[in-house]
Amino acid sequence: MKNGFPLNFIWPDMLWLLVAVPLLVLAYLWLLARRKKTALRYANLALVKQAMGKSAGWKRHVPPALMLVAIAVLLLAAARPAAVITLPSQQETIVLAMDVSGSMRAADVLPNRLVASQEAAKAFVAELPRSVRVAVVQFAGTAAIVQPPTHSRDDVYAAIDRFQLQRGTATGSGIVLSLATIFPEAGIDLSQITGQKAMPPGPNDKPRPDFTPVEPGSYSSAAIIMLTDGQRTTGPDPVEAAKMAADRGVRVYTVGIGTKEGETIGFEGWSMRVRLDEDALKTVAQITRADYFYAGSAEDLRKVYQGLSTRLVVEKKETEISALFAAFGALLVAAAAALSVAWFGRVA
Repeated sequence: MKNGFPLNFIWPDMLWLLVAVPLLVLAYLWLLARRKKTALRYANLALVKQAMGKSAGWKRHVPPALMLVAIAVLLLAAARPAAVITLPSQQETIVLAMDVSGSMRAADVLPNRLVASQEAAKAFVAELPRSVRVAVVQFAGTAAIVQPPTHSRDDVYAAIDRFQLQRGTATGSGIVLSLATIFPEAGIDLSQITGQKAMPPGPNDKPRPDFTPVEPGSYSSAAIIMLTDGQRTTGPDPVEAAKMAADRGVRVYTVGIGTKEGETIGFEGWSMRVRLDEDALKTVAQITRADYFYAGSAEDLRKVYQGLSTRLVVEKKETEISALFAAFGALLVAAAAALSVAWFGRVA
């Protein structure tokens, strides 16, 4: 159950049991009053005080108070409290989908966009835990897997260094092929990437597994990081590709690099008009419950990847903490019993 408080309860109806706490307080006060009234019947009050012992006074209220607090805490545990806490991430696979279109040669991000993105990506990979597999997908007019998921950082670095610039920008293809890399047995249709018609299944082909959409952002075993400097010129719509990712619970973090407003960039005797499609990148991230980042310089890009590294190593997640409440309640019960034995020689 969601609410505006830091603590949520999965079974909030159980909170009604907390009305027992003030009733127990009233019962305790009633017992004290009754005990006092009984004591006044004795003719010799000094004898009564002697029977009560030297520990009588404020100490006799401490064990019952601890017991009452313990009961309240245990009743809260029965309501199954949950809170957003920081936990180690369960990411097992990260797919780097990187733009290798011709505009990545532009030098507005020094030394140029391609080199800056390569260096930032390699630094990012170096910071990831060794348990995380990394795959690399490059896209321009088409998309291709240049490194399947691997634990070898050297293989990933080599794949990033092998980028070859091409014409076109197919951001949607990069997302779809990244999904196929994460789910190789899911039978994701890649005909929209290759431009070829999907062939009907043959007699020896495995049947395509049934697919049931899940909650966006709920798949915690893999994520996609897509970097691009332009807008889609070919291939599937990146927003539709993002919906495919969202249906599979995969987050697509998008990184925009280069010119926001759009300008003509020239190099090696020819020029081209490029513009960063921030709206599409923001939409892709929003649909998949991820985030969009803009990097206008090599330093910005490095900081973006540093932030992504931290975000993917640890994650904030709403987690049930009933066990913590139950443990705390048990400690309070034990403390109340220990103090009662130490002060009065018995469990009060």
